Amino acid sequence: MGPFDEVIGRMRVGGSLYAQFQLGAPWGVRFSTGTQGRLVVVARGRCWLRWTGSRTPVPVETGGCLIIKPDVAFDLSDTPESTVVGCQSLRAAKNDGCVVEYGGAGEPAELLIGRFSFDPVAAEPLVAPMPPLVHVPLGATHAELLKGTLALMGRETAEDGLGASFVLDRLTDVLFVQAMRALFSDACTFAPGWVTALDDRRLEKAIRAVHAELGRPWTVAGMAREAGLSRSSFAAAFTSAVGESPLDYVTNWRIYRAKVLLSSSDASLTEIANRVGYDSDTALSRAFKRKVGMPPGMFRRTVSAHVR
Repeated sequence: MGPFDEVIGRMRVGGSLYAQFQLGAPWGVRFSTGTQGRLVVVARGRCWLRWTGSRTPVPVETGGCLIIKPDVAFDLSDTPESTVVGCQSLRAAKNDGCVVEYGGAGEPAELLIGRFSFDPVAAEPLVAPMPPLVHVPLGATHAELLKGTLALMGRETAEDGLGASFVLDRLTDVLFVQAMRALFSDACTFAPGWVTALDDRRLEKAIRAVHAELGRPWTVAGMAREAGLSRSSFAAAFTSAVGESPLDYVTNWRIYRAKVLLSSSDASLTEIANRVGYDSDTALSRAFKRKVGMPPGMFRRTVSAHVR
């Protein structure tokens, strides 16, 4: 298992809403993500995007995808000047609880929208580097995959058959992975270094070995052997691609796993230390405080209080 699979597996991505907006000009809708993220695909037509982090409206063409983090408000409309109404004030059409019809008789547009939640601690290595709102112009392949998954979510939501909630959760996993693939395939400037490093087969071998045995007493020489490179060549290539030294990388992922265990389990600090590669709870505490800025116990209490 590599770092991408690890983060996705620990994030506990879940979905709670699918909607298809069938719109006619003039129209404008204000969305607010609240505690959940959203994914919007413009399936037909075009629209203009305005949000608190943008100075000017941005056009979003057919096939455009928006990935929005929690606690972000944004507007979509047929023109930059159109009046917007709150999403919550709109009602789904009676014949299909997933379809929202709104606007006038002008140029049509169609938006496919999925809402998803995730564990913010577990998602940190992947989501933290992302801006609050990302606009990804999709290629044909990524667009079809995302629209297909969203369409399946719509069918499951509308029919509400046996196990629908389970299927929707799994489809939300798929949707999130597809969105991340589309995002990172576009050479985005904020992709985590470890994501781009996975394109180098030699570095990928070392990274996968580290994640498979994070508790192993890793050295730069040991990681270099996994990559089939000399120690100096590996250290230079790794630091250039990932943005941190090999041993810093190991330490940061050990702290990441410790944070996940502290927030999602009742395991003792000694147990967690042993599982993430530290000889004692004291050694973990020192490293944890240096990286996170607080002791493990305080971190656990802070996260627990926030969840409640």
